[in-house]
Amino acid sequence: MNDLLRTLPRVDDVLALIDEKLPRMVLVDCIRHVLANYRTEILKGEYTNAPSICALQVAKDAMELAKSRFTPSLRPVINATGIVLHTNLGRAPMSETVAEHVKQVAMGYSTLEYDLETGKRGSRTAGIENLLAGITKAEAACIVNNNAAAVLLVLSALCQNSEVVVSRGELVEIGGSFRVPEVISQGGAILKEIGATNKTRISDYRNAICQETSALLKVHTSNYKIMGFTDEVSLMEMAALAEEKNVLSIYDIGSGSFIDFADEPTVQQAVADGVDIICFSGDKLLGGPQCGIILGKKEYIANVRAHPFYRALRADKLSLAALEASLVLYLDLERAKMQIPTLAMLFASAEELKEKATRLLGLLKATHLDVSLQRVNGQAGGGSLPMQEFDSWAVAISANEGFTIARLEKHLRRHKIPIIARIQRDTLLLDVRTIDEVHFEEIASCLQNYAD
Repeated sequence: MNDLLRTLPRVDDVLALIDEKLPRMVLVDCIRHVLANYRTEILKGEYTNAPSICALQVAKDAMELAKSRFTPSLRPVINATGIVLHTNLGRAPMSETVAEHVKQVAMGYSTLEYDLETGKRGSRTAGIENLLAGITKAEAACIVNNNAAAVLLVLSALCQNSEVVVSRGELVEIGGSFRVPEVISQGGAILKEIGATNKTRISDYRNAICQETSALLKVHTSNYKIMGFTDEVSLMEMAALAEEKNVLSIYDIGSGSFIDFADEPTVQQAVADGVDIICFSGDKLLGGPQCGIILGKKEYIANVRAHPFYRALRADKLSLAALEASLVLYLDLERAKMQIPTLAMLFASAEELKEKATRLLGLLKATHLDVSLQRVNGQAGGGSLPMQEFDSWAVAISANEGFTIARLEKHLRRHKIPIIARIQRDTLLLDVRTIDEVHFEEIASCLQNYAD
Protein backbone atom coordinates (compact mmCIF):
# COMPACT_ATOMS: atom_id res chain seq x y z
CA MET A 1 0.00 0.00 0.00
CA ASN A 2 2.81 2.41 0.87
CA ASP A 3 4.55 1.56 -2.41
CA LEU A 4 1.36 2.45 -4.31
CA LEU A 5 1.04 5.74 -2.46
CA ARG A 6 4.64 6.62 -3.39
CA THR A 7 3.87 6.07 -7.09
CA LEU A 8 1.22 8.78 -7.13
CA PRO A 9 2.52 11.60 -9.38
CA ARG A 10 3.50 15.05 -8.16
CA VAL A 11 1.10 17.93 -8.82
CA ASP A 12 3.62 19.74 -11.04
CA ASP A 13 4.20 16.61 -13.15
CA VAL A 14 0.46 16.27 -13.78
CA LEU A 15 0.09 19.99 -14.49
CA ALA A 16 2.79 19.78 -17.18
CA LEU A 17 0.64 17.27 -19.08
CA ILE A 18 -2.40 19.56 -19.23
CA ASP A 19 -2.66 21.82 -22.26
CA GLU A 20 -6.07 23.30 -21.43
CA LYS A 21 -6.44 27.09 -21.13
CA LEU A 22 -8.01 27.00 -17.71
CA PRO A 23 -6.96 29.02 -14.64
CA ARG A 24 -3.86 27.50 -13.03
CA MET A 25 -5.33 27.76 -9.53
CA VAL A 26 -8.40 25.78 -10.62
CA LEU A 27 -6.30 23.08 -12.29
CA VAL A 28 -4.02 22.74 -9.27
CA ASP A 29 -6.99 22.44 -6.95
CA CYS A 30 -8.58 19.79 -9.19
CA ILE A 31 -5.35 17.79 -9.42
CA ARG A 32 -5.04 17.80 -5.64
CA HIS A 33 -8.67 16.74 -5.33
CA VAL A 34 -8.16 13.83 -7.75
CA LEU A 35 -4.97 12.72 -6.01
CA ALA A 36 -6.71 12.84 -2.64
CA ASN A 37 -9.46 10.58 -4.00
CA TYR A 38 -6.87 8.10 -5.31
CA ARG A 39 -5.10 8.06 -1.92
CA THR A 40 -8.40 7.29 -0.20
CA GLU A 41 -9.13 4.45 -2.65
CA ILE A 42 -5.64 2.99 -2.21
CA LEU A 43 -6.03 3.01 1.56
CA LYS A 44 -9.32 1.18 1.14
CA GLY A 45 -7.52 -1.50 -0.85
CA GLU A 46 -9.29 -0.73 -4.13
CA TYR A 47 -6.01 -0.59 -6.15
CA THR A 48 -3.28 -3.22 -6.34
CA ASN A 49 -1.06 -1.76 -9.07
CA ALA A 50 0.19 1.67 -10.11
CA PRO A 51 -0.27 1.87 -13.92
CA SER A 52 -4.00 2.60 -13.71
CA ILE A 53 -3.27 5.78 -11.73
CA CYS A 54 -0.40 7.19 -13.74
CA ALA A 55 0.14 10.93 -14.25
CA LEU A 56 -1.73 10.88 -17.57
CA GLN A 57 -4.84 9.37 -15.97
CA VAL A 58 -4.71 11.87 -13.12
CA ALA A 59 -4.40 14.69 -15.66
CA LYS A 60 -7.43 13.39 -17.56
CA ASP A 61 -9.50 13.12 -14.39
CA ALA A 62 -8.43 16.60 -13.28
CA MET A 63 -9.33 18.15 -16.64
CA GLU A 64 -12.81 16.62 -16.52
CA LEU A 65 -13.29 17.92 -12.99
CA ALA A 66 -12.06 21.40 -13.94
CA LYS A 67 -14.34 21.61 -16.96
CA SER A 68 -17.31 20.51 -14.86
CA ARG A 69 -16.67 23.42 -12.50
CA PHE A 70 -17.08 25.83 -15.42
CA THR A 71 -20.28 24.13 -16.61
CA PRO A 72 -23.40 25.66 -14.99
CA SER A 73 -25.55 23.12 -13.20
CA LEU A 74 -28.65 24.91 -14.53
CA ARG A 75 -28.50 24.38 -18.28
CA PRO A 76 -30.79 23.58 -21.20
CA VAL A 77 -32.08 20.06 -21.81
CA ILE A 78 -34.22 18.46 -24.50
CA ASN A 79 -37.49 17.32 -22.97
CA ALA A 80 -38.56 14.09 -24.70
CA THR A 81 -40.85 12.91 -21.90
CA GLY A 82 -44.10 14.29 -23.32
CA ILE A 83 -44.83 16.03 -19.99
CA VAL A 84 -45.37 19.66 -20.96
CA LEU A 85 -45.10 21.32 -17.53
CA HIS A 86 -42.32 19.09 -16.20
CA THR A 87 -41.55 20.52 -12.75
CA ASN A 88 -38.05 18.99 -12.64
CA LEU A 89 -37.25 20.47 -16.05
CA GLY A 90 -38.39 24.02 -15.31
CA ARG A 91 -42.09 23.86 -16.24
CA ALA A 92 -43.20 26.38 -18.88
CA PRO A 93 -40.63 27.26 -21.57
CA MET A 94 -40.65 30.82 -22.90
CA SER A 95 -41.47 31.77 -26.46
CA GLU A 96 -38.70 33.31 -28.57
CA THR A 97 -40.31 36.76 -28.46
CA VAL A 98 -40.65 36.65 -24.66
CA ALA A 99 -37.06 35.42 -24.22
CA GLU A 100 -35.77 38.17 -26.49
CA HIS A 101 -37.59 40.82 -24.45
CA VAL A 102 -36.14 39.40 -21.21
CA LYS A 103 -32.68 39.41 -22.78
CA GLN A 104 -32.97 43.11 -23.69
CA VAL A 105 -34.14 44.01 -20.18
CA ALA A 106 -31.40 41.90 -18.57
CA MET A 107 -28.55 43.33 -20.65
CA GLY A 108 -29.13 46.97 -19.79
CA TYR A 109 -31.08 49.44 -17.72
CA SER A 110 -34.86 49.45 -17.83
CA THR A 111 -37.98 51.37 -16.81
CA LEU A 112 -38.53 49.03 -13.85
CA GLU A 113 -39.62 51.80 -11.46
CA TYR A 114 -39.37 54.86 -13.71
CA ASP A 115 -42.25 56.77 -15.30
CA LEU A 116 -41.22 58.10 -18.70
CA GLU A 117 -44.16 60.52 -18.80
CA THR A 118 -43.37 62.33 -15.54
CA GLY A 119 -39.66 61.60 -15.26
CA LYS A 120 -40.25 60.42 -11.70
CA ARG A 121 -40.38 57.15 -9.83
CA GLY A 122 -43.13 54.88 -11.11
CA SER A 123 -44.82 51.55 -10.36
CA ARG A 124 -42.95 48.37 -11.30
CA THR A 125 -46.17 46.54 -12.19
CA ALA A 126 -48.45 49.24 -13.67
CA GLY A 127 -48.14 47.89 -17.22
CA ILE A 128 -48.79 44.32 -16.09
CA GLU A 129 -51.80 45.39 -14.03
CA ASN A 130 -53.32 47.13 -17.04
CA LEU A 131 -52.84 44.01 -19.17
CA LEU A 132 -54.35 41.74 -16.51
CA ALA A 133 -57.30 44.10 -16.09
CA GLY A 134 -57.93 44.08 -19.82
CA ILE A 135 -57.72 40.29 -20.14
CA THR A 136 -59.52 39.22 -16.95
CA LYS A 137 -61.65 42.32 -16.06
CA ALA A 138 -60.20 42.32 -12.55
CA GLU A 139 -59.94 45.68 -10.78
CA ALA A 140 -56.35 45.38 -9.58
CA ALA A 141 -53.37 43.03 -9.42
CA CYS A 142 -50.23 42.28 -7.43
CA ILE A 143 -47.27 40.11 -8.51
CA VAL A 144 -45.06 38.01 -6.20
CA ASN A 145 -42.51 35.25 -6.73
CA ASN A 146 -44.85 32.20 -6.74
CA ASN A 147 -48.40 31.15 -5.93
CA ALA A 148 -47.59 29.83 -2.46
CA ALA A 149 -46.21 33.29 -1.69
CA ALA A 150 -49.37 34.84 -3.14
CA VAL A 151 -51.64 32.86 -0.80
CA LEU A 152 -49.32 33.49 2.17
CA LEU A 153 -49.28 37.24 1.51
CA VAL A 154 -53.05 37.48 1.10
CA LEU A 155 -53.69 35.62 4.35
CA SER A 156 -51.07 37.68 6.21
CA ALA A 157 -52.43 40.97 4.95
CA LEU A 158 -56.16 40.29 5.16
CA CYS A 159 -56.80 37.43 7.62
CA GLN A 160 -54.31 37.85 10.45
CA ASN A 161 -55.50 36.34 13.77
CA SER A 162 -58.92 35.43 12.37
CA GLU A 163 -60.67 32.32 11.06
CA VAL A 164 -60.47 31.19 7.46
CA VAL A 165 -63.10 28.63 6.45
CA VAL A 166 -61.97 25.86 4.06
CA SER A 167 -63.61 22.63 2.87
CA ARG A 168 -61.87 19.43 4.05
CA GLY A 169 -61.90 18.24 0.43
CA GLU A 170 -59.65 21.18 -0.53
CA LEU A 171 -56.85 20.91 2.04
CA VAL A 172 -54.40 20.03 -0.69
CA GLU A 173 -50.66 19.48 -0.73
CA ILE A 174 -49.30 21.93 -3.28
CA GLY A 175 -46.04 20.08 -3.88
CA GLY A 176 -42.76 19.59 -2.09
CA SER A 177 -44.76 18.91 1.12
CA PHE A 178 -46.26 22.43 1.20
CA ARG A 179 -49.81 22.02 2.44
CA VAL A 180 -52.72 24.45 2.61
CA PRO A 181 -53.18 24.13 6.41
CA GLU A 182 -49.51 25.01 6.95
CA VAL A 183 -49.70 28.01 4.60
CA ILE A 184 -52.78 29.26 6.48
CA SER A 185 -50.97 28.85 9.79
CA GLN A 186 -47.85 30.65 8.57
CA GLY A 187 -50.06 33.43 7.26
CA GLY A 188 -51.20 34.07 10.82
CA ALA A 189 -54.76 32.89 10.23
CA ILE A 190 -56.76 30.18 11.96
CA LEU A 191 -57.98 27.26 9.87
CA LYS A 192 -61.61 26.26 10.26
CA GLU A 193 -62.38 23.00 8.45
CA ILE A 194 -65.88 22.28 7.20
CA GLY A 195 -67.69 19.48 5.39
CA ALA A 196 -66.27 16.07 4.54
CA THR A 197 -63.53 14.99 2.18
CA ASN A 198 -66.02 14.17 -0.57
CA LYS A 199 -68.99 16.41 0.27
CA THR A 200 -69.24 20.05 1.29
CA ARG A 201 -72.48 22.05 1.06
CA ILE A 202 -73.23 25.77 1.20
CA SER A 203 -74.88 25.18 4.58
CA ASP A 204 -71.50 24.05 5.92
CA TYR A 205 -70.01 27.44 5.01
CA ARG A 206 -73.02 29.32 6.39
CA ASN A 207 -72.97 27.47 9.72
CA ALA A 208 -69.22 28.02 10.14
CA ILE A 209 -69.30 31.81 9.79
CA CYS A 210 -69.04 33.61 13.13
CA GLN A 211 -67.70 36.84 14.56
CA GLU A 212 -64.09 35.58 14.28
CA THR A 213 -64.43 34.69 10.56
CA SER A 214 -62.57 36.90 8.08
CA ALA A 215 -62.70 34.84 4.89
CA LEU A 216 -64.05 31.86 2.99
CA LEU A 217 -61.21 30.19 1.08
CA LYS A 218 -61.78 27.92 -1.91
CA VAL A 219 -58.81 25.91 -3.21
CA HIS A 220 -59.01 24.44 -6.69
CA THR A 221 -57.83 20.82 -6.55
CA SER A 222 -55.74 21.26 -9.68
CA ASN A 223 -53.48 18.25 -9.05
CA TYR A 224 -56.17 15.61 -8.28
CA LYS A 225 -59.91 14.93 -8.58
CA ILE A 226 -62.37 13.35 -6.17
CA MET A 227 -64.80 11.21 -8.17
CA GLY A 228 -68.06 9.45 -7.35
CA PHE A 229 -70.29 10.36 -4.39
CA THR A 230 -69.31 14.05 -4.18
CA ASP A 231 -70.79 17.49 -3.68
CA GLU A 232 -68.94 20.78 -4.05
CA VAL A 233 -70.02 24.39 -3.56
CA SER A 234 -69.56 26.53 -6.65
CA LEU A 235 -67.34 29.58 -6.53
CA MET A 236 -70.30 31.84 -7.33
CA GLU A 237 -72.29 30.43 -4.39
CA MET A 238 -69.38 30.89 -2.00
CA ALA A 239 -68.68 34.44 -3.20
CA ALA A 240 -72.35 35.39 -2.82
CA LEU A 241 -72.47 34.02 0.74
CA ALA A 242 -69.27 35.87 1.64
CA GLU A 243 -70.75 39.14 0.39
CA GLU A 244 -73.96 38.49 2.30
CA LYS A 245 -72.05 37.84 5.53
CA ASN A 246 -69.54 40.64 4.96
CA VAL A 247 -66.48 38.39 4.89
CA LEU A 248 -63.85 37.95 2.19
CA SER A 249 -64.02 35.35 -0.56
CA ILE A 250 -60.59 34.06 -1.63
CA TYR A 251 -59.90 31.60 -4.46
CA ASP A 252 -56.61 29.77 -4.89
CA ILE A 253 -57.10 28.65 -8.49
CA GLY A 254 -53.61 27.09 -8.71
CA SER A 255 -52.69 26.68 -12.36
CA GLY A 256 -54.53 29.80 -13.50
CA SER A 257 -55.60 29.26 -17.09
CA PHE A 258 -56.83 32.05 -19.38
CA ILE A 259 -57.82 29.42 -21.97
CA ASP A 260 -60.83 27.13 -21.63
CA PHE A 261 -59.66 23.56 -21.06
CA ALA A 262 -62.25 20.88 -20.30
CA ASP A 263 -63.12 20.77 -16.58
CA GLU A 264 -60.56 23.49 -15.78
CA PRO A 265 -61.81 26.83 -14.41
CA THR A 266 -60.55 30.01 -16.05
CA VAL A 267 -59.35 33.12 -14.28
CA GLN A 268 -61.84 35.23 -16.26
CA GLN A 269 -64.76 33.12 -14.99
CA ALA A 270 -63.52 33.40 -11.42
CA VAL A 271 -63.50 37.20 -11.71
CA ALA A 272 -66.98 37.14 -13.23
CA ASP A 273 -68.22 34.97 -10.34
CA GLY A 274 -67.56 37.89 -8.00
CA VAL A 275 -64.77 36.51 -5.80
CA ASP A 276 -62.81 39.17 -3.90
CA ILE A 277 -59.27 37.77 -4.28
CA ILE A 278 -57.85 35.23 -6.79
CA CYS A 279 -54.36 33.70 -6.58
CA PHE A 280 -52.64 31.60 -9.26
CA SER A 281 -49.29 30.63 -10.81
CA GLY A 282 -47.68 32.28 -13.80
CA ASP A 283 -45.59 29.31 -14.94
CA LYS A 284 -48.23 26.61 -15.33
CA LEU A 285 -51.18 26.79 -17.73
CA LEU A 286 -50.58 30.50 -18.24
CA GLY A 287 -47.26 29.55 -19.87
CA GLY A 288 -45.29 32.44 -18.37
CA PRO A 289 -42.42 32.73 -15.86
CA GLN A 290 -42.48 31.48 -12.28
CA CYS A 291 -44.47 34.02 -10.29
CA GLY A 292 -47.62 34.35 -8.24
CA ILE A 293 -50.45 36.57 -9.48
CA ILE A 294 -53.01 38.10 -7.13
CA LEU A 295 -56.13 39.62 -8.71
CA GLY A 296 -59.01 41.26 -6.96
CA LYS A 297 -60.83 44.33 -5.81
CA LYS A 298 -58.77 47.52 -5.48
CA GLU A 299 -59.20 48.02 -1.74
CA TYR A 300 -57.99 44.51 -0.91
CA ILE A 301 -55.10 44.55 -3.37
CA ALA A 302 -53.99 47.90 -1.88
CA ASN A 303 -53.88 46.30 1.57
CA VAL A 304 -51.93 43.33 0.22
CA ARG A 305 -49.38 45.59 -1.47
CA ALA A 306 -48.97 47.66 1.70
CA HIS A 307 -48.05 44.62 3.81
CA PRO A 308 -44.33 44.32 4.76
CA PHE A 309 -44.18 40.80 3.29
CA TYR A 310 -44.85 42.20 -0.19
CA ARG A 311 -41.34 43.62 -0.56
CA ALA A 312 -39.82 40.32 0.55
CA LEU A 313 -41.99 38.27 -1.83
CA ARG A 314 -42.28 40.52 -4.89
CA ALA A 315 -41.08 39.30 -8.29
CA ASP A 316 -37.76 40.42 -9.78
CA LYS A 317 -37.41 42.49 -12.95
CA LEU A 318 -36.71 39.52 -15.25
CA SER A 319 -39.83 37.67 -14.11
CA LEU A 320 -41.86 40.85 -14.57
CA ALA A 321 -40.42 41.37 -18.06
CA ALA A 322 -41.27 37.78 -19.03
CA LEU A 323 -44.77 38.01 -17.56
CA GLU A 324 -45.61 41.26 -19.33
CA ALA A 325 -44.34 39.98 -22.69
CA SER A 326 -46.36 36.77 -22.19
CA LEU A 327 -49.53 38.69 -21.32
CA VAL A 328 -49.21 40.78 -24.48
CA LEU A 329 -49.65 37.57 -26.47
CA TYR A 330 -52.96 36.96 -24.67
CA LEU A 331 -54.48 40.07 -26.20
CA ASP A 332 -55.24 37.71 -29.09
CA LEU A 333 -56.18 34.29 -27.66
CA GLU A 334 -55.74 32.48 -30.97
CA ARG A 335 -52.26 33.93 -31.35
CA ALA A 336 -51.50 32.93 -27.76
CA LYS A 337 -52.34 29.30 -28.55
CA MET A 338 -49.74 29.32 -31.31
CA GLN A 339 -46.97 31.48 -29.81
CA ILE A 340 -46.95 30.43 -26.15
CA PRO A 341 -45.04 27.11 -26.13
CA THR A 342 -47.10 25.54 -23.32
CA LEU A 343 -50.37 26.16 -25.17
CA ALA A 344 -48.94 25.20 -28.55
CA MET A 345 -47.81 21.84 -27.14
CA LEU A 346 -51.06 21.15 -25.29
CA PHE A 347 -53.23 22.03 -28.29
CA ALA A 348 -51.12 20.09 -30.84
CA SER A 349 -53.32 17.44 -32.49
CA ALA A 350 -52.47 13.74 -32.65
CA GLU A 351 -52.30 14.02 -36.45
CA GLU A 352 -49.74 16.84 -36.29
CA LEU A 353 -47.69 14.93 -33.77
CA LYS A 354 -47.71 11.76 -35.86
CA GLU A 355 -46.30 13.68 -38.82
CA LYS A 356 -43.69 15.22 -36.52
CA ALA A 357 -42.73 11.82 -35.10
CA THR A 358 -42.46 10.41 -38.61
CA ARG A 359 -39.89 13.07 -39.48
CA LEU A 360 -37.82 12.20 -36.40
CA LEU A 361 -38.11 8.50 -37.20
CA GLY A 362 -36.70 9.14 -40.66
CA LEU A 363 -33.57 10.70 -39.16
CA LEU A 364 -33.11 7.91 -36.62
CA LYS A 365 -33.35 5.07 -39.12
CA ALA A 366 -29.79 5.89 -40.18
CA THR A 367 -28.58 4.96 -36.67
CA HIS A 368 -29.39 1.26 -37.26
CA LEU A 369 -31.19 1.14 -33.92
CA ASP A 370 -34.48 -0.72 -33.56
CA VAL A 371 -36.82 2.30 -33.96
CA SER A 372 -40.55 2.53 -34.63
CA LEU A 373 -43.53 4.84 -34.19
CA GLN A 374 -45.70 4.35 -31.13
CA ARG A 375 -48.91 6.05 -30.05
CA VAL A 376 -48.64 7.23 -26.44
CA ASN A 377 -50.51 9.27 -23.85
CA GLY A 378 -49.00 12.42 -22.37
CA GLN A 379 -49.85 14.68 -19.45
CA ALA A 380 -49.88 18.41 -18.82
CA GLY A 381 -47.77 17.99 -15.67
CA GLY A 382 -47.01 20.60 -13.02
CA GLY A 383 -50.06 19.58 -11.02
CA SER A 384 -52.37 20.73 -13.83
CA LEU A 385 -55.24 18.98 -15.65
CA PRO A 386 -54.87 15.70 -13.71
CA MET A 387 -57.81 14.01 -15.46
CA GLN A 388 -56.80 14.87 -19.01
CA GLU A 389 -54.60 12.64 -21.13
CA PHE A 390 -53.17 14.00 -24.33
CA ASP A 391 -52.85 11.67 -27.31
CA SER A 392 -49.34 11.87 -28.70
CA TRP A 393 -46.78 10.02 -30.80
CA ALA A 394 -43.27 8.93 -29.93
CA VAL A 395 -40.30 7.28 -31.55
CA ALA A 396 -39.80 4.03 -29.64
CA ILE A 397 -36.35 2.44 -29.33
CA SER A 398 -36.21 -1.21 -28.34
CA ALA A 399 -33.29 -3.01 -26.73
CA ASN A 400 -31.13 -5.45 -28.68
CA GLU A 401 -28.15 -7.66 -27.97
CA GLY A 402 -25.74 -4.73 -28.12
CA PHE A 403 -27.17 -2.57 -25.35
CA THR A 404 -29.77 -2.18 -22.65
CA ILE A 405 -32.40 0.55 -22.50
CA ALA A 406 -30.98 1.75 -19.17
CA ARG A 407 -27.56 2.29 -20.78
CA LEU A 408 -29.13 4.14 -23.70
CA GLU A 409 -31.13 6.41 -21.38
CA LYS A 410 -27.93 7.20 -19.46
CA HIS A 411 -26.12 7.98 -22.73
CA LEU A 412 -28.87 10.46 -23.68
CA ARG A 413 -28.71 12.16 -20.28
CA ARG A 414 -24.94 12.60 -20.61
CA HIS A 415 -25.08 14.20 -24.05
CA LYS A 416 -23.70 17.75 -24.37
CA ILE A 417 -27.32 18.90 -24.48
CA PRO A 418 -28.89 16.34 -22.11
CA ILE A 419 -31.85 14.48 -23.65
CA ILE A 420 -34.43 13.44 -21.06
CA ALA A 421 -36.62 10.56 -22.25
CA ARG A 422 -38.89 8.06 -20.53
CA ILE A 423 -38.81 4.28 -20.34
CA GLN A 424 -41.95 2.18 -20.65
CA ARG A 425 -42.00 -1.62 -20.75
CA ASP A 426 -38.27 -1.83 -21.58
CA THR A 427 -38.72 0.61 -24.45
CA LEU A 428 -37.25 4.11 -24.60
CA LEU A 429 -39.78 6.67 -25.81
CA LEU A 430 -39.02 10.02 -27.42
CA ASP A 431 -42.40 11.79 -27.20
CA VAL A 432 -42.38 14.54 -29.85
CA ARG A 433 -45.05 16.68 -28.14
CA THR A 434 -42.37 18.31 -26.00
CA ILE A 435 -39.46 18.17 -28.47
CA ASP A 436 -38.74 21.29 -30.51
CA GLU A 437 -38.11 20.18 -34.08
CA VAL A 438 -34.87 22.20 -34.15
CA HIS A 439 -33.45 19.52 -31.83
CA PHE A 440 -34.14 16.55 -34.12
CA GLU A 441 -30.65 16.66 -35.66
CA GLU A 442 -29.08 16.82 -32.18
CA ILE A 443 -31.00 13.74 -31.07
CA ALA A 444 -30.03 11.89 -34.25
CA SER A 445 -26.36 12.80 -33.78
CA CYS A 446 -26.39 11.60 -30.17
CA LEU A 447 -27.96 8.26 -31.09
CA GLN A 448 -25.69 7.83 -34.11
CA ASN A 449 -22.65 8.18 -31.82
CA TYR A 450 -24.13 5.54 -29.53
CA ALA A 451 -24.85 3.14 -32.37
CA ASP A 452 -21.34 3.57 -33.77
